[in-house]
Amino acid sequence: MFWADRICDDIQNSERFKAKIASGTSLVIRDEKTASGAVHVGSMRGVAIHGLISEVLLARGVANTFRYEINDADPMDGMPSYLDANQFAPFMGKPLYQVPSPDGVAKNFAEFYGSEFEEVIHDTGFAPEFYRLRPFYEDGSFDEVIKMALLKADRIREIYKEVSGSTKGGQWLPLSVICEHCGKMGTTTALSFDGEKVTYKCEPNKVEWAVGCGHEGSVSPFGGSAKLPWKVEWAAKWKVFGVDIEGAGKDHSTKGGSRDVANHISREVFEHEPPFDIPYEFFLVAGKKMSSSKGNAATARAVADLLPAHIFRLALLGKEPKRQIDFDPVGDTVPLLFDWYDRIAEKAWSGIEDDDTRLFTTIHPKNSLLAVENRFLPRFSTVAYLSQMPHIDAYDYFAGQKGSDFTKTDHAELEQRLTYASFWLAEYAPDDYKFELQEELPEAARTFSDDQKAALSKLEVFIEANETLDGQALHAAMHDIKAETGIDPKAFFSAIYIAFLGKESGPKAGWFLSVLDREFVLNRLKEIAVH
Repeated sequence: MFWADRICDDIQNSERFKAKIASGTSLVIRDEKTASGAVHVGSMRGVAIHGLISEVLLARGVANTFRYEINDADPMDGMPSYLDANQFAPFMGKPLYQVPSPDGVAKNFAEFYGSEFEEVIHDTGFAPEFYRLRPFYEDGSFDEVIKMALLKADRIREIYKEVSGSTKGGQWLPLSVICEHCGKMGTTTALSFDGEKVTYKCEPNKVEWAVGCGHEGSVSPFGGSAKLPWKVEWAAKWKVFGVDIEGAGKDHSTKGGSRDVANHISREVFEHEPPFDIPYEFFLVAGKKMSSSKGNAATARAVADLLPAHIFRLALLGKEPKRQIDFDPVGDTVPLLFDWYDRIAEKAWSGIEDDDTRLFTTIHPKNSLLAVENRFLPRFSTVAYLSQMPHIDAYDYFAGQKGSDFTKTDHAELEQRLTYASFWLAEYAPDDYKFELQEELPEAARTFSDDQKAALSKLEVFIEANETLDGQALHAAMHDIKAETGIDPKAFFSAIYIAFLGKESGPKAGWFLSVLDREFVLNRLKEIAVH
């Protein structure tokens, strides 16, 4: 059974939700991201999992609302490498909504990056109900849970120690006050609560990333003047927003981890049952920092620009939540994703019903014709190669592969793949996929060994004997030539690539030569023979 269907079965069969579902009361599905900079693509996995669960439940007639929080109330506690440190250093420790936007246009820092992430989510075909956190603190929605947390601070300290092994000071209070003097939050320590006001100190050396002003004061913790620390706040949000379903990444979901702490706080402090959990693994980007000429390729925006929506959704939804995703834009990930899509599309259009075809129906944004319209799917890697060969008409080539004229839909599909292939080649593709056909014989080809020349001569003989060049036939011939001559395979194929591309590697040699002009290939091989 497809993973999303299995999870939705568990939700529908849960005693906890039966009454709500029966009455038509909307289940609340929630996810969030703190807008502290350009959002990493890994955050899209939570969006996709929660978004798909919402879509599947709605398709089953189960009312629900998918709410997505842009957290603009946390303090700025890190300096992104792509920002001017001198410009933003004075704002370290202040709430994100108090930090100016990098572009000088958006309302604030959080709004700039939060809005960008919203666009990515929409572009990928998900439609949550977005909200900002700050207004809910300011309108008093959190006043009750703040008071509960302060009055039960002793129990919260015990939970931290019992569940996670974290020891808080004997007087520690679960609250971050906004300093009345300097406006910073990350530097303050709440000292006491008398039931109405909290005394606090803005400490110069509390954290490494911000400097407090030293002010001491007393302030009401309600109405937006303070906020809860995030593990406590996480549990508080479940109560305030009435959350029914909310998963979390692997880093939060281990025993003794943040989710475990929040579960205990939710039950024991806020007297609220934690939401149905969907733990999920990481979305990695080659296990390392990626970059391109257009910036950080690990951002959600960069990946959304790199892939059509249905292919991006395939990357996000194609694996079980508990399986890790490793996405490498400078490796084979992109062409392999398109190959994966082509396989499941052909199965779906053939009427096969299995998990692959179920996946196929889920990865297309709502109302997309791609899910239902059978069309010719040109292989992405071949599209990428052909896009670098201006003398070849890709439309004619693939029409020949199809064996009939292109339909309007076929044409649109190829056009889209050409666009994305060109972008991928320009920004990320490995050298094996990039080449430039050499119009003149490269100098390196003039120094081929006798073995290399002999093998290429046999290849010339084969091509002379065949009026048309077929990729598979050429591939087979090359392997026969290797066996006949005893040439080292690397030496043989590097000679082919050097002769035509001026480099030692390239696309599959048989296919590559098959799409070139036959006379051009023969003339090049003959030219090598005389040097």
